[in-house]
Parts: sequence; C-alpha cells; structure tokens
Amino acid sequence: MARAPNLHSLEHDNEEEEFLIAATDGSARAHQTLKHDDAFAVLDTHGDIGALGSTSDGLFFKDTRYLSRLELLMARSAPLLLGSAVDKTDVQLCSDLTNPDVYADGELWLHKDAIHVFRTSYVRDGAIHQRLLFTNHSSADLKLSVTIIFDCDFADIFEVRGMRRDKRGTVERTVQSAHSVNFAYAGLDGVTRQTAIRFEPQPSALKETAALYRLDLPHKATATLFFSGTAETGRSSPACSYLKGLRDAHRSLRRAEVGTTSVDVSNPELDSVLKKSLADLRLLTTNTDDGPYPYAGTPWYSTTFGRDALVTALQILWLDPLLARGVLRRLARFQAHDFDADADAQPGKILHEMRDGEMAALREIPFGLYYGSVDSTPLFIVVAGAYIAATGDKTFLREIWPSVVRALEWIDGPGDPDRDGFVEYARETDRGLSNQGWKDSHDAIFNCDGSLATGPIALVEVQGYVYAAKVAAARMASDLGLGSRATELLEQAATLQQNFERHFWCEDIGFYAVALDGNKKPVGVRSSNAGHALCTGIASNDRAASVVGQILKPNFFSGWGIRTIATSESRYNPMSYHNGSIWPHDNSMIAAGFARYGFKRDIEPIFDGLLDAALTMDQRRLPELFCGFRRRSGRAPVLYPVACSPQAWSSGALFHILSSMLGFDIDAATRTLTLNSPYLSPRAGTISIKNMHIGCGSADFIVHRRNGAVVAEVTDSRAGAKVIMA
Repeated sequence: MARAPNLHSLEHDNEEEEFLIAATDGSARAHQTLKHDDAFAVLDTHGDIGALGSTSDGLFFKDTRYLSRLELLMARSAPLLLGSAVDKTDVQLCSDLTNPDVYADGELWLHKDAIHVFRTSYVRDGAIHQRLLFTNHSSADLKLSVTIIFDCDFADIFEVRGMRRDKRGTVERTVQSAHSVNFAYAGLDGVTRQTAIRFEPQPSALKETAALYRLDLPHKATATLFFSGTAETGRSSPACSYLKGLRDAHRSLRRAEVGTTSVDVSNPELDSVLKKSLADLRLLTTNTDDGPYPYAGTPWYSTTFGRDALVTALQILWLDPLLARGVLRRLARFQAHDFDADADAQPGKILHEMRDGEMAALREIPFGLYYGSVDSTPLFIVVAGAYIAATGDKTFLREIWPSVVRALEWIDGPGDPDRDGFVEYARETDRGLSNQGWKDSHDAIFNCDGSLATGPIALVEVQGYVYAAKVAAARMASDLGLGSRATELLEQAATLQQNFERHFWCEDIGFYAVALDGNKKPVGVRSSNAGHALCTGIASNDRAASVVGQILKPNFFSGWGIRTIATSESRYNPMSYHNGSIWPHDNSMIAAGFARYGFKRDIEPIFDGLLDAALTMDQRRLPELFCGFRRRSGRAPVLYPVACSPQAWSSGALFHILSSMLGFDIDAATRTLTLNSPYLSPRAGTISIKNMHIGCGSADFIVHRRNGAVVAEVTDSRAGAKVIMA
C-alpha cells in the first residue's frame, strides 16, 4: 500500500487559504432536529449548519437564530457522509464521515476513506455541543488540516421562514481568546443577543468566523475536538463540558420516565413507532415556569401554542396527566384580560401563539401574545374537565376554576357576538389569521363552488367543543358544590345540541356542514371537521352513523389515512396544506369520534393505515401532515415538503387512537379504569401497560385478543385502582 504523503504539502504560506472551501459536496442533504427546552438546532446529516447554501438550518433560542453556520472541512474539502442517525432517545445526532479523494497540483494526494470522523451533536441549556473524533485508517502518519467555519446572523425565525425586513440590527464579532469568539447583535428592540463560540483544544489559528487545526495523526491514532455554540440567555449556571452535558441530558430523560405510564407492544413494528412517538413527545416538551408544556413542533412552531398543546394533552392524558396540568396552568396565566384588536384578544380568551423574537417585540408580526384561534378557549375547558375526571385533583380544580369561568364568559360573550348561540370568528385586523380554526389556511373554509366563505364563521367542530366544554364545566361545578351552576350549564349544552342539529345538518349531502357563514348559511362541504364534532358527543346517533359511513369511503380514506376534505369537493388538492392532505392528529380526533358512537371496529383501517405510513417515514416518525394521494401498492406516502417533524399532536396520534379503540374511561372518584366495548386491531398484538394512573391509584395490566374478543388482565394494582371491562 502506498504511503500517503505528509499533509504539510497542502499547507500554504497564506493562512487565509486554509479557511476557503476548495471542494463541495453538491448533493442535497437531509436534516435532523435536536431540542432541549427553549433551544433547538436544525442540522444536516453531516452535523453541519448552513452548508451548501441551506438557509433554514441553525441553533435557535426563543425565535432567534443564534448560530447560522457551522461547517467542517478536512484538507479544505467537505467530508463524505457514511451514515447518520439520531439516537433512540432523540438526544444526540451521530454522523460517520470520511474524506473524499483529495488532489494537490493535479495529483491524488489523499485517498478517499483514509480518515474516519465520528461527529456527535446535542443541544442542552441553550447551547449546541459537538465532539469530533478523527481516526487515521491510512498506512501513513498524517498531518491533517481541519477547518471549522461558523457564523451568527441572529435572524428572527420569521425571517428564516422568508419574511423580509427593511431594517435589521448590527452584529459585532470579537475573538475573545485563543479558544473563543463572541458574537453580539444589537437589536432594533433594544435587546443585545449574544452567542459564545468555544473550541477545545485551542485551535492552531482562530479568526472571527473560522478555526483552523493542524492535527498530528499517526497511523491508527485518533484526535478529538470539541465545539460549543451557546446562546447567552441570562442563565446563572456556567457552561459545562461536552460529557457532563450529555450525561445530564440522559439523566433528565430517566427522571422524566419515573412515575409515567409505559407501553410495550408485542408487535415490534408498532412498538418501535410508539417508542419513537414517546421520545418525540419528550423532545418537544419544555420545562416552563408553569410545568411541562409540549411545544407544537420543529422547526417553525417550537413555542407555546394553545390549540396544539391542548389537543396533545388530551391525546396522552392517560399516559401523562401532569402534562395536561402544565398546559392548563400556563394557558391560564396568559389568558387574555383586555381587548386588543392587533392581537385578536378579548377577555377570557385562551392564547393561540406566543413569540419571543425581535419581530414580535417590535410588532412587525402580531404573534407576541396572539389570541387568533376560536377553538383554544373551549378546548381549555374540555382538557380541564378531562384532567380533573382522570386525577381527582381538587386542589388544582380550585386553582383553575376562575380561568374556566372567564373562558365560559368569553364563549357566551365576545365569542358569540350576535348571540345566536354559536361561537364564531372574524379577525379584528388584516394582520391576523383570516381563518382561526385548526385549518387556518386562507382558503381552508370554502363553499361548494370553491368560492371562499365569508365571515363571521361558525365552525362545526367548534360548536362541538363548546358543547363538550359546557358538559365538562358542569361536572367541575358539581365537584365544587355549585349545583345550580352545573344545572344551568347542562341546560345550555342541551340547547346548543338542538340548535346544532337544526342548523349544521345538510340533508342533501348527508353530512354536517363544515361551517355557517356570515349569513348563517351552511357551508355544505364534506370535511374532516365533522369527525371532530363526533368526538364531543354533540351529534345525534343516526347522523353520526352517516358521517362515519362516508368518512370510511375512498372519497375520504386514502388507504394511509383520512383526508381533510373529500376528493369530490371543488378545492380538493392532495398536495395542499388543509384541502386534501392527511394529518395524523385529525385522524386521531376522528377515531375518538368513531369510538364515542360505538364504531370502534371501524377505527382499525385508520390505525393500520397510519401505522403503515409511519413505518415508511424517516425514523418511523409521523410528521405534521403528508399528501392525500391514494395508496398505491409498493409506494410510500407522498411527503408534504415543509411539514414539521416532529410535531407534538402527530406524535400523540397513535396513542390517542389506541385509547379510543380500547374505550379507556378513567374515573378518579372510584379509582376505576373502564374499558368500554374494547376493540383491538389484530396487528397490535399484546399490549402491556404499566403504572397507569387512575385517580390516586395506579395499575399494571395486559390487553390482548383471545378467541376474537379483547381481554384485560391486571398484573398489579396500587392504592385500590381497578381495571374493568364493560
């Protein structure tokens, strides 16, 4: 084997040339996301940020990008990717790299695959940490030049998403020491944001945006470099070493698992999908001052959202009730107290979205504290009622009740401005969201001829949420000894149910209208929204059966899942965001509606379709949405190109569907979990559930099929918890 030449032959008198890119990998690279609390990083599979002109990568903290470029070069060449994966806990990205063929003066200087680089990355406490382990597998002793290029632009996340600004603040770059560089951004909002870059060991040369190492690598020897980029966030805790931070991350995960419900499935495919979903939920859950809170999704929605978190909390209430408490407490703290047209805020309304970046502070966007969702407020009450029913937490009930009362006042007041009994929306200014249900695209609510519906809009599912909210509030009022208030709320729910049937049912299509428009005319479009209404119990039995029957037909069901609208509708487009795509959380809410009306067996194709879709996805992870094309033999689902992944309510979807099929009903007062007419897809196999909280008690049990029936066997119970079949 020929001896590789000494790498000193590649060094130049002009040190600036060591920081240039002489060769690039021209192929597009996939991306991965790492997160911890309010910080997250989007990296490519090499572990780079901003390489090859990618503009959406970065280290982000509270809606600002604190690191916009991080690129590794070996011998002035981009490495080749051997393999890359995020570990099963979602903590660490592991990338295996090697050198390409390197030429000097027209001759092959270094053969491909001579150097192996094991590059690992994680995010912790507002910082991205990387370790780079170089191993020389050539037959020669080498001196390897390694360049790490970095930069910080402090772009607001809305700039990263494509919004243009007339003015920006200024960035200063300072070499602080032989190990470190500091970036400082003087924002137009008067806030200075800083990033601290640090290397270990000391580079051979360090400039404002690049570090150069000259590594001595004898045959079979290794060398290790460490990099950290820290968003200076005002934390009092000092920066920690790579190994300590990684150890702390894994310890935190183990602590989070203590006391929570675990699910193990005999079907290894389903088990792997559920384990990934649970890891993603932990990844997205942020420790706030109010408790754990699931941020909606990365990269664009890694912040406090109302609707998303409430739905996620409802999906996994049986797995982790404390998540619901954290969500409720945080949303109660930010509940609107005043009218603010720019923020679509009204007293009692629950938050839609919170943003912390420079553009929000300057009101260049309306989303600092933004209340433009019509469903967050009734869903807040629904989740509060579900949490209390499952836990019997009377102390928290007394704490949250004033917020429930204010939410009810919004429902009966500003939420229903014409006092017709239906909650509706119309944005206050042109800067707000034009549609304020979960389908908030500008074209999501349309008439059967394709024209956009004009508001104020009363959505079908929102009336269901209001119905369920009043029933839940009545139960909570009764628990507090407010009997007359409970009776009043139940009477209001009954009246709403009657009016709902009269105004929303469209006999000509055998389906509920997606909405009433501003003239109270039914918008007669077959939409998945009606499935959400079913999960609240507002629909009559015969009409619910009609909806279920249509949703299961190919017009809605693609084979992978249920589309957001039927293929027969004028604006159907399988590649659209809300008009024909498939959303896992949407399917889970529909499945809950099926279960509510006794159609548990009909959930099976939805469950199996989403499971099959997940098995084809990267990391077996269900994304925010995917395209609604018909399932074809041998073909995977068509991905939606900018879908968030992971997304909290997508991660909760299969858990929600599973609990709906099994008919879980938790009664904290009697410490009883009832499985109401349970059904289990044959593909699920045996399901082992441990430490499920049932009021003040908990139980371990196994669910499986026996002779065509579903049976539950309790293996352990604590504090009087019971599991029964009904």
